[in-house]
Amino acid sequence: MNYMLNMWDVVMNNKHNPLSQIPDFETRHMVFQLLAWMWCIIFSMYFGSMYIFGTTAILHTLIIAGIAITFAIFRTAEKNPQFFMKKDGYHSFSRARQHMWINGKKVQLDPSDPGGEHE
Repeated sequence: MNYMLNMWDVVMNNKHNPLSQIPDFETRHMVFQLLAWMWCIIFSMYFGSMYIFGTTAILHTLIIAGIAITFAIFRTAEKNPQFFMKKDGYHSFSRARQHMWINGKKVQLDPSDPGGEHE
């Protein structure tokens, strides 16, 4: 099992594979995408179908993009957790108008209360 995990790290983990030497994250991601496309082409040529290329190219793009987005969110949460906190001046959508209609009556909302999800 450790062998499989080590092989996964060598190929997929940017801290363990040679792509870790590329300092810019976006460039590293682009090179990783190009490698994925190359393997899509090799796989589709092996099976002799361009339909397989389209399918594998789309799937590789989605998987790698999902991994990259998840990594970026985790990295942001680690380095700047305040990014996900409520900002000053934020109001939920229903608070944008500063009133609500409840049972046919207009109710003014407290301007200092940012509101909640289920008003």
